[in-house]
Amino acid sequence: MPRCARSRSSRWPPNCATAACRPPRVASNPASASVQGTSLVFSGVLDRAAATALWNTVQAPGPVQVLDLTAVPQVDSAGLALLAELTARLRAQGIQPHINGAPAGFNELSAAYRLAPSLDFNAPTAAS
Repeated sequence: MPRCARSRSSRWPPNCATAACRPPRVASNPASASVQGTSLVFSGVLDRAAATALWNTVQAPGPVQVLDLTAVPQVDSAGLALLAELTARLRAQGIQPHINGAPAGFNELSAAYRLAPSLDFNAPTAAS
């Protein structure tokens, strides 16, 4: 186990605040994405770790028309950014993706970032 830069202990001190001293985050519910017909089906928590891990998988998903989030319990801002970028890329290909499901955090973050329900930055309803 790595040592804390501020401590001679081989264990993580509870008050250590630097990134070098904190243990690495391990996803308790690893996210996944798979193409099923014309759907890209996500499962697990879509957080920063998941967005990083899934990026290469979802960059070119093929002729996907539906993003299925029904098996996603929660999304954070990095997960929402992944979904927004994916929908933007699909729209650039002439596909208007449909989103199934709204995990915890999805509606709140979409509103905070002024995204339309379709995760479009440029939609007329995005600014309202």
